[in-house]
Amino acid sequence: MPPRSHARVLATLLPFITMLSAGPIHAGDWPRWRGPANDGHAPAASKPLDALPVDASFVWQVPAGQGLASPVVAHGRVFAFDNQDGQETLRALSVDSGRELWRTAVDVPFSDSQGPTGPRNTPVVDDGVVYAVSCRGELQCRNTADGALLWRTSFVKDHEAVFIGESGNTPGAARHGNNGSPLVDGDHLIVGVGGTNGAGMVCFAKRTGAVIWKSTSDQAGYAPPVVASFHGERQVVCFTATGLVGLRRSDGLERWRFPIRTSFARHVTTPVIHGDIAVVSSHQAGLFGIRIAKDGNAWNATAAWSGKESAINYASPVAVDGYLYGVGPKKNLVCIDIASGKLQWSRDGVFITSGDKTYGGFIAIGNRILILTDSGELVLLAADPANYRELGRVQVAAANWTNPALSDDVVYLRDGLRQAGQWKAVRIR
Repeated sequence: MPPRSHARVLATLLPFITMLSAGPIHAGDWPRWRGPANDGHAPAASKPLDALPVDASFVWQVPAGQGLASPVVAHGRVFAFDNQDGQETLRALSVDSGRELWRTAVDVPFSDSQGPTGPRNTPVVDDGVVYAVSCRGELQCRNTADGALLWRTSFVKDHEAVFIGESGNTPGAARHGNNGSPLVDGDHLIVGVGGTNGAGMVCFAKRTGAVIWKSTSDQAGYAPPVVASFHGERQVVCFTATGLVGLRRSDGLERWRFPIRTSFARHVTTPVIHGDIAVVSSHQAGLFGIRIAKDGNAWNATAAWSGKESAINYASPVAVDGYLYGVGPKKNLVCIDIASGKLQWSRDGVFITSGDKTYGGFIAIGNRILILTDSGELVLLAADPANYRELGRVQVAAANWTNPALSDDVVYLRDGLRQAGQWKAVRIR
């Protein structure tokens, strides 16, 4: 973190730096994990998609180092976070050609038995800056124009987060590295830091890195936070190593908590909010629809429904018109009624990896759902709770466990499951 005097100067200069380096986010950009609204949905104004090309139409392909971070797109650039020359490295690539515009090392890599030696946390772009978090909890804010460092902080050194690695019964991000992408909300950056002395969740001033509030002593899971409104109050919803927690957005005051405890806290799915129900899942504990209620000044969270028969491991689902579409525990694609938890239908044969590691990256485009499967196919289906209706599929990549980004008529993705692969731009219209 820069000294206070530097932070004050930075706060004064950064708006001008931003004006020179980039304009506002373009309507077609995909600047963060799960897209513009952090929910897996393309913008409402996106063109309908009713079919896929028979053969892949690549705009460009460039080598990708090891890692599991997904691409994001903003300001005419694709931000790629991977292992380059033995460092977790953030790179800016031209959206038109894939040409590298700049690169900067963020941290030394971390490796374990679960995946490659490379970053796993998807960057976030906002208003001329890009935020990146390494596996070891190094958070950096850099200029999108040239990668210049604006501010940084260490989860471990500055906020007393635990990072041990794959040892004993270490839970959550302390075991397999930081995966939960930061969340930009207004003037703030909200991050699952995992500090066990009151800094489980930290809200930073996004321009300077100054701490606005800290809350909980929860160790971090692998899921990013989301912001939602319950009963007229905006809250930060966090899926931590110990359960689902709701914090008042303004000051981080804990409002409610729903405990979910599993052996290694493999809590990965981004919370999905539908009305007063928040949906999260653990392959070990099951899929939960958690109802958030308020009685006077008292808040509580109870299970509206739960079940293991549709448990999602670590591929975040999408919700369309009150129905959840995601990866089930048997390599199956499932559709679930969020109000009741009822399984509407299940489809086999879409995914290939083992049941506890099956992955799909979901994008909802109106009443259509585009899935990048773990075998590297793009599959398009109707968001239809009555039955599975496939509208097209095309092979675009090798095996992968990352989410695609959609910008205008192009899907940006990376492949390489446990090894280096390629960053790709694929035209779908």
